[in-house]
Amino acid sequence: MALASRGVPVLTRLMQVLEAFDLNSPSLTLTQISQRAHMPMATVHRLAADLEEHGLLERLPDRSFRIGVRLWELACLAPGALGLRELAMPHLQDVHATIRQHTQLGILQGREVLFLERLSAPDAVINMTLVGGRVPLNASSSGLVLLAHASPALQEEVINGELPSFTDRTITAAPELRRVLASVRQEGYAAAVGYVNLEATGIAVPIWGPNNVVIAALGVVVPSTTERLQPIVPVLQAAAGNISKALQATHLPAGHAGADDGGRYRGMISASLHSLEPAIDGGANEIQHVVDG
Repeated sequence: MALASRGVPVLTRLMQVLEAFDLNSPSLTLTQISQRAHMPMATVHRLAADLEEHGLLERLPDRSFRIGVRLWELACLAPGALGLRELAMPHLQDVHATIRQHTQLGILQGREVLFLERLSAPDAVINMTLVGGRVPLNASSSGLVLLAHASPALQEEVINGELPSFTDRTITAAPELRRVLASVRQEGYAAAVGYVNLEATGIAVPIWGPNNVVIAALGVVVPSTTERLQPIVPVLQAAAGNISKALQATHLPAGHAGADDGGRYRGMISASLHSLEPAIDGGANEIQHVVDG
């Protein structure tokens, strides 16, 4: 394994190499990795060789690299996200069968929403979301749901920070974002009309885990020409309610009424669900939503 240099830990440098890849750049040359990771070519060459040896990177015939299957294998051991996805899947399928457009499941990761699953149809509206992809919190309905129920500290950080824009309808003004987040909490859902693409509208609702903490968002992406969005909300809320009930059941003692609703996901989720919960200041039931001011 390559040694640390200039005081930067080896693991940090390895992560810089891996994080150089993204959904738009699934394969990179050593030169491209060096540029994206801001590291010398010699260092990148050594680290890439180490990662390739352990299966975390794969070398392609053209000498470029891509993320290795071994990394995916390790990622699948993360029980919280995996269990949530598997538990939610039947309910995502029900929504997809009803709405017949993109149906997706997202969780909070930093200042972005990370999508764990997406179901689509060949004739569905355009949608940039991919499984494993991220979108800024201010730019999607799922992101707005997650941010509206996040800690006050994170809300203020996002509101007062840079708000990325994809179209002229994306929220980029702090006062508007404050108002929208308050509305999301009051109405119980978020609608993002043309935020990422003018042809698409996102609608999302929260999924509640134990302790009254929102741990995920269930959403759909429909054409912006859809005349009535309101009938979609009850479909989402019913599915999210069923997922929430099953999640909460994973924390019930064995033999407790309703405990079986968690099914075979109990062991996967009950011990690791906290890893999906956002950091809450002062307790889940005592959040003071400073953005309402």
